Amino acid sequence: MRTAVFIQVRLGSTRLPRKALLPLRGGNVIQHVMRAMTGVPADVRALLTDMHSAGELGPFAQTEGYEVFPGPDEDVLSRYCMACRAFDAGTVIRVTGDNPLTSGRLAREILALHAAQGADLSHYLGIPWGMGVEVVQSSALFAAEQEARAADEREHITTWLYRNRERFSILEPEAPASARLPDAVVTVDTPRDYQRVSAIFESLGRAGEPIEAEQVIAWFQSGAANG
Repeated sequence: MRTAVFIQVRLGSTRLPRKALLPLRGGNVIQHVMRAMTGVPADVRALLTDMHSAGELGPFAQTEGYEVFPGPDEDVLSRYCMACRAFDAGTVIRVTGDNPLTSGRLAREILALHAAQGADLSHYLGIPWGMGVEVVQSSALFAAEQEARAADEREHITTWLYRNRERFSILEPEAPASARLPDAVVTVDTPRDYQRVSAIFESLGRAGEPIEAEQVIAWFQSGAANG
């Protein structure tokens, strides 16, 4: 079975409409998410979206070497499981489309730890909100698909797994010191988030080079976020 980078994204957000297409230096939010994962070893790369968003996201996906996989709007767990079956994915690197500062380096490192320990679900603790990924086995997602009933367990694909820890091997190591800043936020969920992330890209962005964790940490520690 294959390793897949699956980025979940849709354009119907209400708090910050169409945030995946908001411009950032050198592209837009979803383009930078895709570019951040360029160095992560994977057999499949796809945007997992809904039917309403697929057409508009398609040209950006194609430019970055991604496929588009449309599925249910609210039942994101089913969307992921459908994609796992379609692409024969055994290991999924789950990325969200509002995190343009996702760290490719941390993704590679947690993927290696996940494989070495034979985990079902892995992620780092202590990094800025919006910088990390989850690595999860499709077998665990299929178990959730069969048993998860609550709305939040269908919308957030790993919630049911965390609620049933005794059944799964869940790896949650502390992040490397160079990436540890748990109170920082680099996701794009509100207008204020977008202003902050835009400032980071204006300060640190370089053409064709994803911004890495240690650069973002240094930016926060310099006090730029309060400027």
